[in-house]
Amino acid sequence: MKQKEVKQLAKAQKYQIYMLLVFVMAAWGLNVIATKIIVTTFLPVTITALRVFTAGISVFIILGFLKKVRLPTRKEIRYILLAGFFNVVCHHYFLSLGLSKTSASNGGLILGLGPLLTTIVAFFLLGTKITFIRLLGIIMGFTGVTFIVVLGSGGVSAVSIGDFYVFLAIFTQAFSFIIIKKISKTLDPRLMTGYMLVIGSVILFIISLFKEPNGLKGMAHGSVDVWMIFIASAVIATAIGHMIYNSAIGKVGVAESAIFINLNPFFSLIGAVIFLDEHITASQIFGFIFILFGVLFGSGALEEFLYQSKLKRKLVFLNKTKDFN
Repeated sequence: MKQKEVKQLAKAQKYQIYMLLVFVMAAWGLNVIATKIIVTTFLPVTITALRVFTAGISVFIILGFLKKVRLPTRKEIRYILLAGFFNVVCHHYFLSLGLSKTSASNGGLILGLGPLLTTIVAFFLLGTKITFIRLLGIIMGFTGVTFIVVLGSGGVSAVSIGDFYVFLAIFTQAFSFIIIKKISKTLDPRLMTGYMLVIGSVILFIISLFKEPNGLKGMAHGSVDVWMIFIASAVIATAIGHMIYNSAIGKVGVAESAIFINLNPFFSLIGAVIFLDEHITASQIFGFIFILFGVLFGSGALEEFLYQSKLKRKLVFLNKTKDFN
């Protein structure tokens, strides 16, 4: 195969990955709507435990076909338990409570802060450098949340407790990413995700037995439509979505993959309007714009993307110079 054909094939494969990433972002954005429907139909913690458990089993089934399943070492088990506590138990607990007390559009926009909060946590725990551009992005991101939560609610006194719970959900998840990063060198992130989901769901279920003693009885009243949404949320968004995203990181890089995360709030807003008849306010639109650019600047994705683009142009120039000589 000629070099030109190889480049064309690589370019085509890259665009296929980009299309898959758009699909994942749409699934994750609409999953906010799905979760909103689920936690308002059933008791939130109980149904979340079942949804996360279903996602975890789905991951193991898929990895089983790929022959990627193995038992973790003692060291890996400690990291799985610690990361699972923050990434699954805390994240999904606060998310289920939050979406039961706030709008799906607000929840989706606040969840868009994930990359920014990860940058902040990495600064304090890993000593990651924060440049002026990243600092500007962090300020823009939290300005966007102010538009959504404070101005959109009619003032500080009217801020919803649900918005605060959603913020806690994304903050605890951001904290867990630091733990996952430390162990990902020896344990496949996809396999770690499966272990975290299953173990975390069991802990969530135990919590639900005390917080929602009638949670299991309430599931008998769910309609077929709601249970279809439940399956789509667990299997497509949570299980398959995370596996595709992790695979994309390995193929196109962290920076290019992270840029697509900006589509999450967009799909959440669109889904809230179409499926829940929520009305988008001017403060939410301004908030979305600020969070969009805040994540691009603050997460380091823009800096890394520009650096990689500059490096590629330099390599192309050197190759042309070499061919000319």
